[in-house]
Amino acid sequence: MTPKLKAGRPQPLGATFDEEGVNFALFSANAERVELCLFDKDGSHEIARMELPARTDDILHGYLPDAQPGLLYGYRVHGPYDPQNGHRFNANKLLIDPYARALDRSFEWNDLHCGYILGDPREDLSFDTRDNAAQMPKCRVVGPIQDSKDASPRTPLARSVIYELHVRSYTMRHPKIEQPMRGTLAGLGHPEVIRHLRDLNATAVELLPIHPIGTPRRLWEIGLRDYWGYNPINFFALEPRYLSNGDIAEFRHMVRSFHDAGIEVILDVVFNHTGEGDELGPTLSFRGIDNASYYCLQEDKRRYLDFTGCHNTLNVGHPRVSQMILDSLRYWVEEMHVDGFRFDLAVSLARQHHHFASDASFFRQITQDPVLAKVKLIAEPWDLGVDGYQLGSFPPGWTEWNDKFRDTVRRFWRGDGGLLGDLAYRLTGSSDVFDRSRRRPTASLNYITAHDGFTLEDLVSYATKHNEANGEGNLDGANNNFSSTYGGPEGVTDDPAIKALRARQKRNIIATLLLSLGVPMILGGDEIDRTQKGNNNAYCQDNEISWIDWSETAENRAFLAFVTRLLRFRADHPAFRKSEFFHGDHIDGNNLKDVVWLSPDGSEMTDADWIVSEKRCLGVRYAAALGAPNDAGPALLLLNAADTQVRFVLPAAEPDQSWCCIIDTFHGEVQPEAPLPQSAVFLLEGRSLALFVSERTA
Repeated sequence: MTPKLKAGRPQPLGATFDEEGVNFALFSANAERVELCLFDKDGSHEIARMELPARTDDILHGYLPDAQPGLLYGYRVHGPYDPQNGHRFNANKLLIDPYARALDRSFEWNDLHCGYILGDPREDLSFDTRDNAAQMPKCRVVGPIQDSKDASPRTPLARSVIYELHVRSYTMRHPKIEQPMRGTLAGLGHPEVIRHLRDLNATAVELLPIHPIGTPRRLWEIGLRDYWGYNPINFFALEPRYLSNGDIAEFRHMVRSFHDAGIEVILDVVFNHTGEGDELGPTLSFRGIDNASYYCLQEDKRRYLDFTGCHNTLNVGHPRVSQMILDSLRYWVEEMHVDGFRFDLAVSLARQHHHFASDASFFRQITQDPVLAKVKLIAEPWDLGVDGYQLGSFPPGWTEWNDKFRDTVRRFWRGDGGLLGDLAYRLTGSSDVFDRSRRRPTASLNYITAHDGFTLEDLVSYATKHNEANGEGNLDGANNNFSSTYGGPEGVTDDPAIKALRARQKRNIIATLLLSLGVPMILGGDEIDRTQKGNNNAYCQDNEISWIDWSETAENRAFLAFVTRLLRFRADHPAFRKSEFFHGDHIDGNNLKDVVWLSPDGSEMTDADWIVSEKRCLGVRYAAALGAPNDAGPALLLLNAADTQVRFVLPAAEPDQSWCCIIDTFHGEVQPEAPLPQSAVFLLEGRSLALFVSERTA
């Protein structure tokens, strides 16, 4: 007997269990009617189909008495198939509920998912009448998740160290994690992972997208998949492959494990486009529910505006699309307890009339939201549209990926000239970019490497990208990486001198990152010499190119110890987590400036010194913040990107204090040496960095 739907309620959207049944509510401004389809337990057979009986303010809804969590369902949406007027309804295609909290399986490509007939000369103007339900993921009704009662660490941004990782890559080869848990959220929450990150002093993990992924046909045909996850087909559910047992509570358990260790969880979210692609893409959810509402369309209505390079752009300006995004964000904070978000191609979210607006309604909605205003908000401050590069243009409260930091530091250590002035800004929080609109150094997220690009090991081992495995003729990925082989071959070398130089350059680069003002981000695995064999765009590599190798060597143990020591020093010394910009001002009513820039002769840099393109050596003296602990005196940082030794005259220390070298990248891990006498000369080797602190003399 076919169950009968009652009228139900228009809110909340999605499938909501209330102990007596399930309410279904779906927005569509242009649909004529919507059918709810129910499936058996394994999702292979449709067992019932019924029309949602009520409509309120463009929300179609119905209530199914006695329905329980675990029920599998999908929608068929009826309306005009009229691409030239922006409508692509095709009730032959089962659709995913945009508010579904879980899917029963991962998406797999099938030509049946297209609303048109592939190969037809009319292309998307043709109409496919075949049913795709057998091949589509089904939505699963989810009941209340038991509260894990964990508390967010709420680490201040000035003390934050973010660690970016991919759920699957991180544990697929981890020898201390049981095989069934590898590559899953359960594996990520394993005590061995927590121990490593806690020992490292990371304060937050930033997870690459965890939402269900729509792999494009092109990749599927050559045996690859969208591995990174930047083609989402839903914003509330988890990618099923990341669950070891299919239960979404696994995510909450993982979050609690991190929170118990004092580590926050930040999600990389993709609200700028979806995995449905352009007009020749599949009809999986939004396109078939209400194409004209969910997407930004060109004037001809048939094609999509593309500010993302991913063939479509979500219509964030539509109130229901905006509501979906905000509802998703609140869900992940309130129900799943995450601590913040990194917004992919965030400029797309703030476009009004196709142009970026720093006062866009999206920003106002976040600021006014009592839940979202309290979490960390990180922007990738660009997209591919007109005026798409907007570093420094986001409002107060936002932190932005600072690619200027990345490129300046890479180029400086490679030996490029004319960068001292730019480097000085990067070391001190990029005040040239962010010191306006009441923003602080924490507006700058500093990074050298990220998922998109070379790993740190590859940055010093490859001069060019090697993306042949991606099947695009090595044409994909960035060409200008500011990398070098430092005299060796592309990739691995047995030459001890080149190996030593590469290892030193890694120490130089990571030390510059961790001794700069701003919020540092480390790419997961960089601390243990992770390599992708020169692939700088491994978005489709679900294999050992992407999976982190946890094998221990003398080299990666030494580098891990070096990074760990730097992070501990950063956490202990207030100068490197200052909440205000350095301005060269005198502090505490004395002659000591908050920052002083030094030439190798020990004198303060002049205006003329900054513009000498041949100069590749710089010193900077930081004063401790007011109210700092007594043992947190001034710090002195020396950087020499030239390949020759420099005699650096140390500036006078404070009365009754002397400089003590605690880091020298030329020698690797060093123990504190005896204090140096006043005006001592320090031999700063070529391509090396030294860090001193001022200590009281006996």
